[in-house]
Amino acid sequence: MNYFRITAYNKEQNYSIIMDSYGAYEALWQFSSMLVDKGFSIIAVGNQDKFNDGDIPKVTEQTNKIILRAECHGEPIKSGNRIIVGEKSYTLA
Repeated sequence: MNYFRITAYNKEQNYSIIMDSYGAYEALWQFSSMLVDKGFSIIAVGNQDKFNDGDIPKVTEQTNKIILRAECHGEPIKSGNRIIVGEKSYTLA
């Protein structure tokens, strides 16, 4: 299964996101590389074994699209293994 979750921050726009990919990319590096090309710094990455859902349940159907799970103005908050963007959070396993 190629389910990936990335938390990223765009310093120029002061904007944070959590995005999931379930079928859009074969490898995690492809997904993170696309975000870096768009001006984001990667804060946290993982496949389905590297994170717990938190209050962002995994997508159940594979798709060739990336899914925006959370967004906010400002930097993401990283507290221990918990990642918070806006009002959404998950933990790294």
